[in-house]
Amino acid sequence: MKLEGRSLKHDFFRFIIPSLTAQWVYALYTMIDGLFVARGVSELALSGVNIAMPFVTFLFSAALMFAVGSSTIIAILLGKKEDERANEVFTQNILTVILVSSLITAIVLWKSEDIALFLGATSLTVEYVRTYITTIASFSVFFICSYSLEILIKTDGYPMTATIIVTAGAVLNCILDYLFVMVFHKGVWGAAFATGMSQLAVVLLYLTHFCSSRTHMKLIRFTPSPSLAWRTVKTGLSSGITEFSAGIVIFLFNHAILTYLDEEFIVSYTIVTYVSTIIVMSMAGIAQGIQPLVSYYYGKGSPDKYHRLLRYALTFGTVFSVIAFIISRSIAVPLVGLFISPEMTELRRASVSVFYTFSYSFLLCGFNIIIGGFFTAVEYPKSAMAVSLGRGFLFVALSLGLLTALFGGNGIWQAATLAEGLCLMLTGALFLHYKKNMP
Repeated sequence: MKLEGRSLKHDFFRFIIPSLTAQWVYALYTMIDGLFVARGVSELALSGVNIAMPFVTFLFSAALMFAVGSSTIIAILLGKKEDERANEVFTQNILTVILVSSLITAIVLWKSEDIALFLGATSLTVEYVRTYITTIASFSVFFICSYSLEILIKTDGYPMTATIIVTAGAVLNCILDYLFVMVFHKGVWGAAFATGMSQLAVVLLYLTHFCSSRTHMKLIRFTPSPSLAWRTVKTGLSSGITEFSAGIVIFLFNHAILTYLDEEFIVSYTIVTYVSTIIVMSMAGIAQGIQPLVSYYYGKGSPDKYHRLLRYALTFGTVFSVIAFIISRSIAVPLVGLFISPEMTELRRASVSVFYTFSYSFLLCGFNIIIGGFFTAVEYPKSAMAVSLGRGFLFVALSLGLLTALFGGNGIWQAATLAEGLCLMLTGALFLHYKKNMP
């Protein structure tokens, strides 16, 4: 296996850089769709795509739950030299992912309008939302498999291969978006179809690796194990919730905006969401990047090494957060201009103000996500779950409820920073408890 290289620091960057790049590319998938929809259809259609985003995030979070759970177990087993057992975990994961994605497709196609309304679609946006989620749902198996295989190929010891494949998929997505939205004028359906086709292409590229002689993970005959399935879900659930937290946050904010502000502010929040997603997924990339290494050394019984990896990740994440905060604020005005027409000057001004207020949350999210990911990698599922639930739902709902009660619609934009701050206190307390009991 290629999990041990020249040095621990070298291995850290060897896994972190491809993982970060892959996360940026995944974040760009939705941003590209939004940009082409805003320019090729309308700002209202862009609102519809944003309202549909929690569903897309749900697909990725389902993939991540199974992928992180299985890859953590696989890395631990490889550290213990139990290769055959690792292949059983890999095989059961692939079959489970296919079954789950097929079920999701059937449910969404059956209840598409109800789901669109639940997500927050209005009479003006419901058709955009319904079209987007049904088209994406038709490609669910490829969405979930592509993200799952991206995690597993890194655990297989080939992080750069994952980055190359993901990047190729993003380039294809750009080309197809341009063709279907700008040239063929297929609107929201065209944007969703382009994204789905790019995911299909990515899965085919991953299969060329897992069907080759290079891979250490092979499909084998196995006996389905409910206990293994539960261990996989239990281990990966916190990472899935961390991923899905972006979708839950979008869902909660969209409903708050529709309750306290005008519908046009969905566009403002959409722009903020794109940048926030890139930063959150970058932190998730750091957590996912160290996960195979941490789990491997955890399996080998080398706490000095996996604790040092955590220190590297926290230092890197802190520096990244500060740089991202500075850069994002400096590009706020031109970024807003990409999505909102020049004649909508008042909405442009309001969107920049919203961006500046929201951006303080970028400084706090890294510690929560990285520590939560570390808890997963060393099989501390309860602590990982507490961080994920706090950050992904509880503290956001609490902050939105409190600040809107005190300040009305103006309080919406401070809620993200307050939620991250509350989660930071919880994460710090759990980590101090871990340190007292760590090996």
